[in-house]
Amino acid sequence: MKVLKFLIPLAIFLVMVGFFAKGLYNNHDPHEVPSPLIDKPAPEFALTRLDQPEQTIRRADMLGKVWMLNVWASWCESCRDEHPYLVEFAKLKALPIYGLDYKDQREPAQAWLAERGNPYDASLFDANGRVGIDFGVYGVPETFVIDKQGVIRFKQIGALTPEVLNGKVLPLLRKLNG
Repeated sequence: MKVLKFLIPLAIFLVMVGFFAKGLYNNHDPHEVPSPLIDKPAPEFALTRLDQPEQTIRRADMLGKVWMLNVWASWCESCRDEHPYLVEFAKLKALPIYGLDYKDQREPAQAWLAERGNPYDASLFDANGRVGIDFGVYGVPETFVIDKQGVIRFKQIGALTPEVLNGKVLPLLRKLNG
């Protein structure tokens, strides 16, 4: 009986070590956390523009085009790293890019874009973060590609890089627009 009391905790410990080791050594990219929203319709939303609070943009306005939603904030350090890549990518005019200014204030966000360049066709103002939560945002930055039917086809957690934009986003756009 004493041996059994010793072996059960040891077996549980070894199983847990095995799971941890598998997670560490399987080259899992933390930016590729599976999203339950992939291949599901994007959440409904109606938000005012950051620069024009009298104008509202809705999910329904996006139907019929492939578009990108980039979740960002003026207080976000990683957004600073990603922003130059997003500005350059926007010059390709590969698809409309919409920003989702997440849990921010209008004035600092507008100043941030004025200082660093504005890659967005429009930036939506999500002051309380409700729409970001509906999209399953873990933190900023995050990026989604949404197809012509309003279905989420791609999610990037963390900053966009040239490798992600050229290796994942552009091939996906060719497929979705093809």
